[in-house]
Amino acid sequence: MGIQRSGGGNGPDRLPSLTPEALTPAQTAAAASFAEVRGVPVFGPFWPLIRSPELMLRAHEMGYYLRYHSSLPFVLSEMAILLVSRLWSQPVEWEIHRPAALKAGLPLAVVEAISEGRRPVSMEPAQAAVYDVFDQLHRTRGIDDALYARACELLGEQGLIDLAAVAGYYTLLAMTMNIARTKTAGDDVPPLSGT
Repeated sequence: MGIQRSGGGNGPDRLPSLTPEALTPAQTAAAASFAEVRGVPVFGPFWPLIRSPELMLRAHEMGYYLRYHSSLPFVLSEMAILLVSRLWSQPVEWEIHRPAALKAGLPLAVVEAISEGRRPVSMEPAQAAVYDVFDQLHRTRGIDDALYARACELLGEQGLIDLAAVAGYYTLLAMTMNIARTKTAGDDVPPLSGT
């Protein structure tokens, strides 16, 4: 990929968390629905998104499927999220998903290469397919027949479509948080290289 951008930049969080008293009735309902399904209160990218409560709920539903019920193995989904995070220099996504990717079994060398914006040297075939689809799709806005065939063989047709959806969904979150300058939680997670 070789793309390293500055992300949302420095400065104060433009769309920080809101107190319960500051929420509109629609935002309160959206926050309650979110907490009921996720089992946690609104966090991270959903604070900026709650400014459009219906959008937040629809995005949350898609994200819940993609994160927990997609046809992709969890490790491949997490790898794709790290690739989005690197492309958009998005520190909140990185802070949340780097530990999840490692816990799911993505090798540290792969995670570090993604952080540095370079192609990992050694990947399993399915990991290489995820990387190559993501890379080619973002560079050329499509994928060639050879990569399509390889990705379908390794990921399945549904897996390939779910991969595109993971990339698109987490791009939405990355763009939203870069606009908002959403701050990390400050967890002890090594940051993206170059940000």
